[in-house]
Amino acid sequence: MSTLLDRAGGAVWRVASPGVAAESVPAGLPTGFPRLDAALPGGGWPANTLVEVLLGRAGIGEVSLWLPVLLQLAAAPRWVAWVSPPYVPYGPALAQAGLPPERLLWVTPGTPAEALWATEQSLRSGACAAALAWMDKVTDRALRRLKLAAEQGQALGVVFRPLAQAAQASPATLRLALHPRPAGGLDVEVLKCQGGRPALVRDALRHA
Repeated sequence: MSTLLDRAGGAVWRVASPGVAAESVPAGLPTGFPRLDAALPGGGWPANTLVEVLLGRAGIGEVSLWLPVLLQLAAAPRWVAWVSPPYVPYGPALAQAGLPPERLLWVTPGTPAEALWATEQSLRSGACAAALAWMDKVTDRALRRLKLAAEQGQALGVVFRPLAQAAQASPATLRLALHPRPAGGLDVEVLKCQGGRPALVRDALRHA
């Protein structure tokens, strides 16, 4: 599992989308990282939809990026599903970070088709506030199904995919690429966002 409490600093480059009024973008879920909030339309993660995260390898800090919002979502009486994580979620570390292990579902499907089904059902059920899924290959049609399931279940869907899949078109409301920094931390590249334009948030996990 990636380091849970990764911290680092940096700058934000942001350009507002022409013709898109700020009030037309629904308020987002605070990311827990001010620089990142400033770069996202709505001031945070989009709610009840699909976010796609592209990364060169697992364990570079992707869990740290989502930990603050998971803490918010797990406070409600709903589950957070982890589907096919590359490493076993370490309960004591999650609990120390404030994420109650009793609200987490660890799903280990046997095939990619089962992983897609488990993610879709978790999002659609209404029992999960969020579902995080690691998928190597997934079709545009499958991503659309996940986005619709998130909307229907009022849940946040996060799909982690290889950076090599960046050339594939995606229906995700928000699409990010994560780049590890040599001294630790992450640069977060916003490739696509509804109501905004591409941006680069350097050292995004640093609070100060």
